[in-house]
Amino acid sequence: MNHEASRRTFLRGALGAGIVTGVSVAGGIGRTAAAPTSEVVDAIVVGAGLSGLAAAETLAESGASVLVLEARARAGGRVHNIGSTRLGATLDAGAEFIGPTQNHIAALARRYDVRTIRTYNEGDSVFWHGGAGTRMPAAVPLPLHAETIGAGAALARAQVQALAPFPVGEPWKHPDARYLDSLTWGQYCAQIADTPTARVLTQVAMSAPLSVRPDEVSALYFINYIAAAGDEANPGTLIRLLGTDGGAQESLFEGGAALIPLRMAAALGDRMVYNAPVRGIAHSEHGVEVRSDAGDFRARRAIVAMSPAISGLIDYAPGLPAARIGLTDGYHMGAVSKFAALYDRPFWRDKGLSGQVYGDGKPIDVTFESYAEGRHILMGFLSADAMRGLDHAPESRIVAECIADFVDFFGPEANDFLDYGIYKWDLDPWSRGGPVAVSAPGVLTEYGPALRDPVGPIHWAGTETADYWTGYMDGAVRSGRRAAREVLDALAP
Repeated sequence: MNHEASRRTFLRGALGAGIVTGVSVAGGIGRTAAAPTSEVVDAIVVGAGLSGLAAAETLAESGASVLVLEARARAGGRVHNIGSTRLGATLDAGAEFIGPTQNHIAALARRYDVRTIRTYNEGDSVFWHGGAGTRMPAAVPLPLHAETIGAGAALARAQVQALAPFPVGEPWKHPDARYLDSLTWGQYCAQIADTPTARVLTQVAMSAPLSVRPDEVSALYFINYIAAAGDEANPGTLIRLLGTDGGAQESLFEGGAALIPLRMAAALGDRMVYNAPVRGIAHSEHGVEVRSDAGDFRARRAIVAMSPAISGLIDYAPGLPAARIGLTDGYHMGAVSKFAALYDRPFWRDKGLSGQVYGDGKPIDVTFESYAEGRHILMGFLSADAMRGLDHAPESRIVAECIADFVDFFGPEANDFLDYGIYKWDLDPWSRGGPVAVSAPGVLTEYGPALRDPVGPIHWAGTETADYWTGYMDGAVRSGRRAAREVLDALAP
């Protein structure tokens, strides 16, 4: 059967259709219901986070026809700006920072005229443990003193294993993959980090970027995460992953990181379809039909640009291979929220403090200084069990507990906040947590290749599928462009 006859057969067997046109949302003109049509586009992208938008942009610039189906009424996914409660100041609810070797997101920021400002990193940071703080130079990403020797040894060993020739993005190919994937990060570090302080430090080194407990994630996963903190010319390092100056937290975006995906979506125009949660994808050698709340759409290929922890919630017909099911079942989202308090002046600087804290504070375990419209901000992460325990708590309780932490960390002046903002990613129905999906022990070595291997005409994107900077905005962009290249190669005559 020739290609045109195959396409007619596919169309006759499809479910009926409604292409969507014309709804305006922040970031671009989208589509709403219109007359049924039998249009078949080259590609449908499921998800308008940075990975999906990067895929769609790459496809469109190559001349392919593309639609982006997004469940939310906005673009950006886990990159999202919110307004503070009373003043409406712009706050980064999700991904926020950018650093060296994150060249793909940096290029997009330049293209869409989103400027960066340096994260404040002068004076001392605070290592918080057991209800007390120890000041350390802000230039040092993690505290180093006698009680953390075991932590330093464990982290140094992880760094050695993460260096070249580590198979970045394909950790299941590492010579010690089976062993490393048989352990949790907690078990791996406990072999050396044998004091309470050292264990706290090794946990923070992992929970700061992942927002999970040390017993929730494979050691192989996190060692690959370290190896991914670089690019093709610069091997990944723990210092770059956790650092501010010279690290992944070096700068933030003026006006909020979400300006980038919002402007990307605006440029894509009516290729964007909002309020379109995808419920099912029927696929065959002839193409795909994607069933969504905004209608049914057909394409020659599809890119599912979603976390593997939630991409399996879509109904695929025929069903996915066992390896892909095993992979998605073995991934879960971190538990995280960001709390931000606004102040008229950065009082912590008067005390020689950077605004950065790492440790076992509850509910906040990591903080940074940030900015919004001339206001100074203390931003804190609530992670793992501390976050889960507050998921359904009254907002007043969360605010009180977070401000109490800021008082402990920085002094009583923290009570004099002007406004605040909070976003619970655990309760976001289209993310179900954040900042990234992690794998349990045994998953990567058993099912790892299914992370990116296409299933017929279905391709996979999302920051979790990136080689370098997995879990970050740069990784999301990388993954979307890689999936788009796969589609273009498949569509080529």
